[in-house]
Amino acid sequence: MYKHLLVPIDGSALSKRAMEDSIELARQLGARITGLVVEPDLPLAVTSRDAETFSERIQAHQSGNEMHAQSLLGQFEARAKAADVDFSGVAVTAYMVDSTIAEEAKRLGCDMIVVITHGRGALGELVFGSHAKRLISKTRLPVLVLH
Repeated sequence: MYKHLLVPIDGSALSKRAMEDSIELARQLGARITGLVVEPDLPLAVTSRDAETFSERIQAHQSGNEMHAQSLLGQFEARAKAADVDFSGVAVTAYMVDSTIAEEAKRLGCDMIVVITHGRGALGELVFGSHAKRLISKTRLPVLVLH
């Protein structure tokens, strides 16, 4: 039924659990996984009016994002290969994480998104928001929320 899972990860301890659980799910379903890292754009507050400084900051930010994403996706790929699950990785930079996850799932032809939630409760959700809830509102795909 589900053959292509999109699994967004960010490097948190919960991401490691998302990797492990999604690999087990994919193994049971005979599905493949696309791991997704959405890195933040450079905040405008740290840019500069000086063109050289601005360029250096952008390059440093992009380089840091690429290294972080490569590391996370490499770990995910190694775990998936060890479980004999097909894996590919994608890294993008964006301001709107939720919309980007939904767009990438559609663009890549995924048929399910697997996310993990921090489960902060009502107060935490009020303060920090819920990526999982916003994602569910932005996609027509089934979203499996791990907690």
